[in-house]
Formats: sequence, C-alpha cells, structure tokens
Amino acid sequence: MNILYISPNFPPNYQLFPVRLREAGATVVGVGWSRWEELRPELRAVLADYCHVQDMSNYDHVLRATAYLVSRVGKLDRVAAQEEHWLDLKAALRQDFNVPGPKPNDIEPLRRKSLMKEVFQRSGVPCAEGELFSSAEAACDFARRVGYPIIAKPDKGVGAHATFKLASDADVDAFVERKADVAYILEEFLEGRIESFDGLTDGTGAIVFYTSHIFSRDIMTVVNDDQNLHYWSLRTLPADLEECGRKAIAAFGVRERFFHLEFIRSPQGKLRAMEINARPPGGLTTDMFNYANDIDVYREWANVVVRGRFEAEWSRPYHVSYIGRKLNKRYEHSHEEVLRAWGTSILTHTPIDSVFRKAIGDYAYLARAEKLEQLWPLVEFIQKEA
Repeated sequence: MNILYISPNFPPNYQLFPVRLREAGATVVGVGWSRWEELRPELRAVLADYCHVQDMSNYDHVLRATAYLVSRVGKLDRVAAQEEHWLDLKAALRQDFNVPGPKPNDIEPLRRKSLMKEVFQRSGVPCAEGELFSSAEAACDFARRVGYPIIAKPDKGVGAHATFKLASDADVDAFVERKADVAYILEEFLEGRIESFDGLTDGTGAIVFYTSHIFSRDIMTVVNDDQNLHYWSLRTLPADLEECGRKAIAAFGVRERFFHLEFIRSPQGKLRAMEINARPPGGLTTDMFNYANDIDVYREWANVVVRGRFEAEWSRPYHVSYIGRKLNKRYEHSHEEVLRAWGTSILTHTPIDSVFRKAIGDYAYLARAEKLEQLWPLVEFIQKEA
C-alpha cells in the first residue's frame, strides 16, 4: 500500500502516524513545507521519499511534487493527514490522482457549517438555530427571533478563528464593518458546557473507538478573552451523547477517519450539536486517548488503514485531564513547584506550538486518575494565577 502523507512532521506528536503506517507495512511518502534535514531522524527513517514544497498553498507546486512521488513509488492508495487545514488539499489530490477517499464535492458538509446543520437536522440530531449572514438588517431580525446574544463565525472555518459574540444591534453593525470578506453564519448562543464525541471509524464507517471530553469553557471564550483551558475525558458516556454522536457519524458518512463532534449541554440538560470535524481532536488529545486506555491509537489508526481493523482492546479505565498554561500570565506556582508537588500524577508535560497557543495554551500537562475528584486539586494548583 502506497500512502502520501501531507506535512508528516506537524504537529510533533502526530509524527507517530506516518511512523506507525510504515510499521504496519505501508510505503509512506511525504510532502511538506519543512526541509528534509529538518525532519526528525525517526521520521526520515520511515519515509520512502519526500518533497519539500515551500508554499503549500500553491496547489500546482503540491501537484507536481505528488506526481514526482508517484513516479518513484507507483500509484497511491491513500492520501493522509490529520490536520483539518489539509482537508481541501487531500480531497483535490485524491481527485487528480484517482485515490480512494472523499473528493472535493464529498467534503463540503464537513467544511461548511451551514451544510453541517442540514445533515444534523436530517439525521434527527438537534442543533442550534442558524442562518447565513446576508445583511445587518437580516442579522438583527434573526437576533430578535432567537434572542441576543448571537454568534457570528465563518461558514467555512476552523475552530474559533474570527468568531464574534454579538449582544446588540450596535454589535451587529460593528461586526459588518470589520468582518472578513468571507461567508459567515449566524447562530443562536447556546448556554452550557461543551461535550465532545470523539473517535475513529473503519473503512465501512463502523465506529471502532470512541470517547468523550468535557471542556472547562468554550474555545471562543478562551481565544477572545485569552483564558486558560482545561478539559478531561469521561469513563462512561451519557446515553444521549452517544446516541446523537452515532447518528451524526452515520449521517456524515465518516469512513476510515477520526472524528470530533462538539455538543452543548444546557443547564437544563438539553443536548444540541454545534459542529463536526473529520479529524482527531486537537492538541494532545490523541495522547489522552492512549493514556485513558493504555493503547496506541497511532498504531490502531494505521491498522485500520493498512489492515482494515482496529486490534486493541479498550475500556476507559482512567480519566485523563489536559491542563494548559499561557506564558503571558503569572501563576502562583512555578513549573518546578508543579513537578515537585504533582510529578507522580503527571503523565507528561510539553510546550505547545505557538500556532495553537490562543486556544490551548503555550504549555500543557496531562494527568490521569480513576476518579475525577482526584484531578481537581492538581488542576487548581497548576492554573492558579498569582
């Protein structure tokens, strides 16, 4: 099996995906913006060939690099990458090189939030009311119908980038003045906590692994107010979350891929979908999968792609918590004090690439416990600001 892996060295923990592909028996070639000598030795060791493309946004350059790699190893069987940023590029390369997997038309419901809503609604999964932005007047009418505040975000966007919370007609007018020249969708603001449904499907679309994470606050607030983020995995999933998650995965036709669905649970307990991402949850969440289950999800993804099966057994024996810090804040306890006080409970700690800092912090700690209440003192100790 020949697999093209896009940007195989980023983010750093995702380098295990191409490594595990090679261990599973695949021939792996790569294309990315980093030079060959900048790749880690363990990654260079598993790549049969690699092309450096300085400007990955230039499709013609990527196309030519891919054609060269095909001439070296033969027809491609898969085009892979885990970052959502490459979703369009992967689909275009699959179409141009006749590779199995979603093509450009197939991924539109995974890219445009307005189309996501249509799929959620057809599948019977409740979601927030919304409509595409057309004018300030129409936006104000929408807000009067659902009630302020409302959320404005790019219809085709990633995470909380360029997302605004509008609390009045004046906010709508200000938004119109400063918004980027892209399609925006307006949504009712949902009060509550974020619950995710995360996992992996096989080539038939069957879910072979799944779990859930609860977030201390929504990513839009973390980004816009520059706050710290903390989130943790569940050992047992709420029945309605699993039911809605399974319905959505089937409706979107996610196959041989990771998925990350975000839901909001209101204070009254009502669950509504926000969006779906056909990728692993960001940051160190794939490592959290592993620590919560004592498995290697990088290897199991490779097994699904190359061998068509998920081989590990898993039962979620632990809760795993992600605790982020931002370097522009002052904390009561230094990093050294954190390790002295909680080193036996911390699984790993690492800097986070600056690309992700606004959402998940500059530095992260992972910890696990059988009971959630065992994690709260550690979280408070790490994130307590001076």
